[in-house]
Amino acid sequence: MSDTQTFLDTLATRSQQRAGEPTWIAARRQAGAARFEAMGFPTRRDEEWKYTDVRAIAQGNFALAENAEFSQAQAAALTLPLDAYRLTFVDGVFSAALSDLDALPDSVQVMPLSKALAENHEAVGGPLGRLTGVDFSTFAALNTAFMEEGAVVRIAPGTVVEKPILLQFLSRAGTPVMSHPRILVEAAGRSEATLIEHYVGEADAANFTNVVAELMLDRGAILNHYKLQEAPIGDLHVASIHVEQNRDSRYTSYNLNLGGALVRNDLISDLNGQGAETNFYGLFFGQGRQHVDNHTKVNHNAPLTFSNENYKGILDDRAHGVFNGKVYVKRDSQKIEGFQSNQNLLLSDRAQIDAKPELEIYADDVKCSHGTTTGQLDEDAIYALRTRGIDEATARGLLTLAFAGEVLEQVALDAIAERVELAVAGKLPERFNLAGLVEAAAALND
Repeated sequence: MSDTQTFLDTLATRSQQRAGEPTWIAARRQAGAARFEAMGFPTRRDEEWKYTDVRAIAQGNFALAENAEFSQAQAAALTLPLDAYRLTFVDGVFSAALSDLDALPDSVQVMPLSKALAENHEAVGGPLGRLTGVDFSTFAALNTAFMEEGAVVRIAPGTVVEKPILLQFLSRAGTPVMSHPRILVEAAGRSEATLIEHYVGEADAANFTNVVAELMLDRGAILNHYKLQEAPIGDLHVASIHVEQNRDSRYTSYNLNLGGALVRNDLISDLNGQGAETNFYGLFFGQGRQHVDNHTKVNHNAPLTFSNENYKGILDDRAHGVFNGKVYVKRDSQKIEGFQSNQNLLLSDRAQIDAKPELEIYADDVKCSHGTTTGQLDEDAIYALRTRGIDEATARGLLTLAFAGEVLEQVALDAIAERVELAVAGKLPERFNLAGLVEAAAALND
């Protein structure tokens, strides 16, 4: 049996259960299935996947979850301590009991995709799939074939959403399952919001999540987008995020990856109007045999646009990281600024990083730069800290957190910053706590 056939068989069974759905949805699913079957899973012979082996996904046997049974206590132990509008999904299934949309303003719509399709499918059908079609990748095609749940967020013109919108994806231990969430965000002109995707789960979970997010920012819209991926160490996670930005819009991505056995993120932003600005901040931490692959692309499709990217990787043990970032400047997109930086810290001689920053420029009046560095902790700096009475483990922890700090200082939500800081500190060899590091840092500055 081919690697794709198991997925197609599961899809065929699911399709029989969906009798009577609107024709356009069925047609899109069929298009996704046909494209998935034609493309097959990528191999390392494919340029975009040369460093990432997806056989763990292709040869997996994943069911589809049928329920969202998860107690309040279980969820509370995993969720972020935030005052937020919350949509919760358990193994891809919407959980009303674990969601909270109380006091959501009338000018903001937040709902599960299943409800949006049932109540007003024509309004969803237009934008859905416009940015990330079935030709984008095998995984986008697979997501479209299974597309039935996810989140729809619509923000009316001029609306400032005071609380974050949290999309929480919980992964359960047990029989391996797969989910294919679809996220659609439409931020109208001069609106402003913070969106959080949070992936987390029970320690022994070994599931497959394949998410596609399409984010559309109208003129002057501002969207701060946090993706905190701390899935269980056995989970497999693939994400495609595509952003469309019109004139004077501002999009900021905080892509924070801590968990998962195999992780792939594709992040693309199209700057389509003058004055559009995008900022990509990324941090990935790998240990054991984790594999984290980040592919980013900024398309300067209009003049007078701005992009800034800063990705940092910290890799320990036999972890493998990949960074491939590209800045593309379209012909006649003059007076743009595009900056890209990737820095990586290897805490082990066996850790690996493959980095490929790229610029592709077809205009002459531009300011662009890119660069990547890879290194280990500075032994002289460690020695200097030890001469001040700090033990070696704490010194290494201080320097590691300082390396991550350039990205973390951009994170405006304390609950997320603290979760990342504690995860990084806790995963360091001696498992010292962050409070001790903070005290040591304060003493060092005195």
